[in-house]
Amino acid sequence: MEQRKLGSTGPTVSAFGLGCMGMSEVYGPADRGEAIATVHAALDAGITLLDTGDFYAMGHNEMLVREALKDTSRDKVQISVKFGALRGPAGEFAGMDCRPIAIKNFLAYSLQRLGTEYIDIYRPARLDPNVPIEETIGGLAELVKAGYIRHIGLSEVGSDTIRRAHAVHPIADLQIEYSLIERGIERDILKTCRELGIGITAYGVLARGLISGHWTKDSGKAGKDYRLMTPRFQGANLDANLALVEQLRAVANDIRATPALVAIAWVAAQGQEIVPLVGARTRTRLAEALGATKVTLTQAHLAALAKAFPPDVAAGTRYAAEQMAHLDSEKPATR
Repeated sequence: MEQRKLGSTGPTVSAFGLGCMGMSEVYGPADRGEAIATVHAALDAGITLLDTGDFYAMGHNEMLVREALKDTSRDKVQISVKFGALRGPAGEFAGMDCRPIAIKNFLAYSLQRLGTEYIDIYRPARLDPNVPIEETIGGLAELVKAGYIRHIGLSEVGSDTIRRAHAVHPIADLQIEYSLIERGIERDILKTCRELGIGITAYGVLARGLISGHWTKDSGKAGKDYRLMTPRFQGANLDANLALVEQLRAVANDIRATPALVAIAWVAAQGQEIVPLVGARTRTRLAEALGATKVTLTQAHLAALAKAFPPDVAAGTRYAAEQMAHLDSEKPATR
């Protein structure tokens, strides 16, 4: 598989990464055996970047990743971990804690659950409004110096925060949602990252399955699926967004691909510094997603997609209002 370097100071990783969250929670029932087999299939296909979070099912996802990697040489993979999100015993989210002392605690538990001596990229899941980003990055820099983490990343923060963080310690990459129907990064964040030499790991490249070509009005109802509680998957918003998928399907049919392949290939084509994270939970979905490595979008295809998917084309916000309020990336830059 093609390799891409995450920013000027980050690691060299596979051109596609595997997002592991859905293997533990959020998108309805998941099969542990199939999830582990999917990780193995990803490794066999050349994927080296695995993304998880210490709060994904309260540590379950990290332990699943550990089990999946037990027979894999540690230096053959890069593990990216998000931290800082607090959860209660019922699974509810309870804010962020990015104090340096809390970071040490989170890291200690992640190292144990993952069964590793270091984490390749460690990042706060969201900006903690009560802790200056300089303090958070300063604490992370100490952990880099001590050898417990290799690189520092960020997630869903805006240009101002990126600049402040990067001034304390080089940032390897920014993890942020980016897809044909979610292009907020193009307002100024992408430009800032390119200026500073910071890579992008793009999640939600299929808009949580919405533009995969597989989602219908009846999808997600068999189990507790988080997507049904988000604006883009509800009512008239869903109707409008599924209509957009038909325009994507038209381009896909022209090149004998699927909507998912075209959507993933589009993100990958936006720059060599961008690494799409594929959130496949099964080997079947992974195999389909990996087909994007063989999709070449011509200028005519890119123009057709640009016409069909202008910025802000999606109906509804990407998260519910309460969660949108925690996205520093949605705030306008001051410079």
